Amino acid sequence: MMKNKWIAVIIVMAAVIIIVSCRTHFDHIKDGYSATASPQALERGKVLLYTSCGGCHYNHTINKFIGMRILDVPGIAGKVYSANLTRSTSHGIPPHYTDAALKYLLKTGVAYDGRFIPYMLRPNMSDEDINAIIVYLRSDDPAVAAADTTVGITHYNIFGKFYMNSHAKPLPYTPGIKTPSENEPVALGRYLVDNLACFHCHSKSLTSLNYLYPEQSKGYLAGGAKLKGEQGKEVIASNITPDKQTGIGNFTKEQFRKAVKDGEAPDGKLEPPMPKFQKLDNKEVDAIYAYLQTVPAKYNKIQ
Repeated sequence: MMKNKWIAVIIVMAAVIIIVSCRTHFDHIKDGYSATASPQALERGKVLLYTSCGGCHYNHTINKFIGMRILDVPGIAGKVYSANLTRSTSHGIPPHYTDAALKYLLKTGVAYDGRFIPYMLRPNMSDEDINAIIVYLRSDDPAVAAADTTVGITHYNIFGKFYMNSHAKPLPYTPGIKTPSENEPVALGRYLVDNLACFHCHSKSLTSLNYLYPEQSKGYLAGGAKLKGEQGKEVIASNITPDKQTGIGNFTKEQFRKAVKDGEAPDGKLEPPMPKFQKLDNKEVDAIYAYLQTVPAKYNKIQ
């Protein structure tokens, strides 16, 4: 009798997992938005794609945005590869994505075919910056020129699908957001920490991020996330709150610039996957520094 009860429980649990795992399609946008091209938008879009998306999509082997294997996703969930962002008609963005569909994807995580992609969300990115990214993606720059190749096909197994669909949902579509002015360095710094994904890596865990309200992420900016570096080496993200013992409380503005742009901190070189944000200008880096000084200092010694 007891054996039959356990069998029934297992069947019910399996059914729940299957049902939840199959809820993978959502409504997607069909409006007529089109990006507006300009030299300024093109240059801004290039900076943003390298700094906001390059960590996952830029392949240093061939110097193109063809994607790569995302090793930070636990193997038990399946295999995940970042997308080819080039203009390839067989493996890249066209012909599936209109400008409106790209904007909606970045904001909500919902792809052109209704699939939910939970790890590249930018719900708080300004219309201006999204416009710039799309303009650059449509350009003839060599890094996004057509590359008819793929590094792999993402496949979530039943456990990965269950986790995604029980813990992550599409975010609200909120057009009309503006980029803060350089005259508001703290506001601009907060915006950049959000949209350049600084808080993704420098909080407690990649699985406990709050994309809509970043400050509500566990261990916000206090480090601790376990990441994969070169040759799969485990790297624990550093504490970038202004704590003087375990964070960046003793960094000068110049030292912080050198760490962010050149990968050199006062106590040594920064390890991959931390990129060198050389395409950011000094005002943007200084704005990030200004914002980080306003974040509550948290003692969190990273081993």
